[in-house]
Amino acid sequence: MTPKPPPSTPSLATAGGSADAVIQIRGLHKAYGTQAVLKGIDLDVRKGERIIICGPSGSGKSTLIRCINGLEWADQGSVTVGGKALTATSKQLGSIRADAGMVFQQFNLFPHLTVLENLCLAPIWVRHLPRGEAEQRARLYLQRVNIPEQADKYPTQLSGGQQQRVAIARALCMQPSIMLFDEPTSALDPEMIKEVLDVIVELASSGMTMLCVTHEMGFARKIADRVLFMDGGEIVESAPPEAFFTAPASDRARRFLSQILP
Repeated sequence: MTPKPPPSTPSLATAGGSADAVIQIRGLHKAYGTQAVLKGIDLDVRKGERIIICGPSGSGKSTLIRCINGLEWADQGSVTVGGKALTATSKQLGSIRADAGMVFQQFNLFPHLTVLENLCLAPIWVRHLPRGEAEQRARLYLQRVNIPEQADKYPTQLSGGQQQRVAIARALCMQPSIMLFDEPTSALDPEMIKEVLDVIVELASSGMTMLCVTHEMGFARKIADRVLFMDGGEIVESAPPEAFFTAPASDRARRFLSQILP
């Protein structure tokens, strides 16, 4: 297990950490059986910051953001979201999950419900909104992701790009303060990727705090305030996009970029 840095030595991702951090991770370790997936992650995310997480398959990227949403639990270390400690027994777990919206690789829409019904489900049952208010909110966010005309259709009647936009609108209906994206375009055909990325770019421009795992490096360069490069369960580099893409500090990041950039 990789030893943590001493408290007096800030890690790559916490150096210059801010008092207005909305996500704070300290000494996060996670293993599946004997396989260590995260090895002492330290990370501060400021309000409104847009972070892109990249790295080779198996580097721990998806596990990291799933730990922020409580879909995975730390074996060691702590995760704090909006000042609330995230633990399996926390009474604030539901509130944290509602405040940190998650968009997955797969769309995870209920096929027997219409688009509008998919969007209204959580606001009604979790936020306890009246149905009329939930439907009004759902239509607002369908407008925001540019598919208001799809409200009464079923997921199977939509393209993959449209379904992913529905999934983004569904997360937004909970009015989260943080959005987490786990490779949101990986299940899409190439011609559908741009329409989903355009929606995420628009969200980024609104000032929402975002963490996005992606291999779309042009997109990453466009929206990121900071790029985290992970390998072997560790944050190897944390840098502004121009610095990361033009002069990566580590040999491992240089090899990674040479394989995926034209």
